[in-house]
Amino acid sequence: MAKILIVDDEKIIRRTLREILEFEQYEVEEASDGVECLAKLKQQKYDVLILDIKMPKMDGMEALERIQILSPDTPVVMISGHANIDTAVDAVKKGAFDFISKPPDLNRLLITIRNAMDKSNLITETKVLQRKVFKSKVQEIIGESPRIQQVKETIELVAPTDARVLILGSNGTGKELVARWLHEQSPRAGQPIVEVNCAAIPSELIESELFGHEKGAFTSAIKQRIGQFEQANGGTLFLDEIGDMSLSAQAKVLRALQENRITRVGGDKEIRVDVRVLAATNKDLRREIEAGRFREDLYHRLAVIIIDVPSLNDRKEDIPMLVKHFIAQICNEYGVSPKEITDSALSKLKAVNWTGNIRELRNVIERLIILSGNVIGEEDVRRYVLPVSAAPQLQLQGLFEQFNDKDALHQFIEEEFASYKGIQA
Repeated sequence: MAKILIVDDEKIIRRTLREILEFEQYEVEEASDGVECLAKLKQQKYDVLILDIKMPKMDGMEALERIQILSPDTPVVMISGHANIDTAVDAVKKGAFDFISKPPDLNRLLITIRNAMDKSNLITETKVLQRKVFKSKVQEIIGESPRIQQVKETIELVAPTDARVLILGSNGTGKELVARWLHEQSPRAGQPIVEVNCAAIPSELIESELFGHEKGAFTSAIKQRIGQFEQANGGTLFLDEIGDMSLSAQAKVLRALQENRITRVGGDKEIRVDVRVLAATNKDLRREIEAGRFREDLYHRLAVIIIDVPSLNDRKEDIPMLVKHFIAQICNEYGVSPKEITDSALSKLKAVNWTGNIRELRNVIERLIILSGNVIGEEDVRRYVLPVSAAPQLQLQGLFEQFNDKDALHQFIEEEFASYKGIQA
């Protein structure tokens, strides 16, 4: 049975609407003002809200704005005995499903409620489908090494909360993937995750990107723009490469985290936002703080939980599993049968110095699939990987294997160095 909440300070209106709606087999609850409405909405979900505009304590318009933050998918039908076109347009702009004058036409009210419920059901079904599609698209975190197991366990513990998370790690380690799984396993999974690459946005535009701007705020602001904080309302905002954010933008982000409010560039109206913020960086933020390039108070706001994503060189035992995963994935994308890889080839790959981490490994596997035969062997790795990846490292390893005597090795290095100086001269 669908549940409807009637919010009106006039008891007779509430009672009349309740009798009509209960006759239509709806479950009905009442609230006398916006404050009571929000309190009830925090405790349970309603299929439709009927909300009066003029009420004591908190008027309908303010209540509507807070409802959009607290339960953005709940359709709200506004009613008023002092209706005019401007009020109706303003209400719909702020998120109301419809606007009906008092005393309401009962047939229109019932039709509006049915339409609102149809829309609500459609939104719910769409989000369920989106979650299924998202789960099929989000790559699994591959690996069983102690370091990666620790990352997975932390995600499992932290994701269901609203705690802010700072994700650390070198480029290519999978920080974005960790952020996506934190969102996917959270209660906000049905809401959007909005990603912002702070390093890719010019410093003079970062504030507009995050907080939006009003028309005319600057020369090229020809229309109002909704920022990423508002777009992520109810969901998750992922600030990637936050160590590259300007100090002025950092100050505004800090305020947004403290007060859950933002102000668009060129505007003076405060906008409430309900956003979980995840941040990531490849920089040492402690050193950035000492150098005066990052705010210490923002660091402490962001680093409630810290997840340090290990480099591939620190989890080389995961390489065979990652390689086989990428072979299956890439061959499927190319529409070819999965190729095999020899143990000796895997050993050579484990010896590479992976400065580009997981991203580099995937590119290397794609190269091997394209250039190698049906079986990827040690010679393929030597030919297509080592010349551009880790030949110097493996050559040194070969030298150590070739010279069992340290003195002989030292003499060899000195002779090579002397020869090099002779060529330079």
